[in-house]
Amino acid sequence: MTSSALVVRPAEGADLEAIIALDAAITGHSRRGFYTKRFAAAATRPQGFPTLVAVIDGAIRGFVSAHVIDGEFGGTAPAGVIDAIGISPEARGGKLARRLLDALEERFREARVAEIQSEADWGERDLVQFFGACGFSLAPVVVLECRIGAER
Repeated sequence: MTSSALVVRPAEGADLEAIIALDAAITGHSRRGFYTKRFAAAATRPQGFPTLVAVIDGAIRGFVSAHVIDGEFGGTAPAGVIDAIGISPEARGGKLARRLLDALEERFREARVAEIQSEADWGERDLVQFFGACGFSLAPVVVLECRIGAER
């Protein structure tokens, strides 16, 4: 992979199927509904729902999908949230994910977002290490969940 052949750009409607296919190849299942809803939201609020793609020689080899929250959970400033990031296996190790994250950070900076958040399964060591290498650290909050209908 040569960096001269790499283009990072905002996703377009025609990119939806490629992103769904790449994500399914990485995760082992389709999240068509999620990405379809995300693209619809981005069509009405592009700054609030940025999705970027990394294109190498005309093919999408990576993507990052995010959204902006404003004052969630008692916060007072907008924060960017990375919902999904994916790099095709053959393009890993070449700083592609870092290029996508840098481009996303620039978009967030333009939207006056000062903080980026994400979640990762603790067992996804590569993803946790990637976020750590990009300056992420454990947040001072605990994520809580309660299954609907659970015994209490």
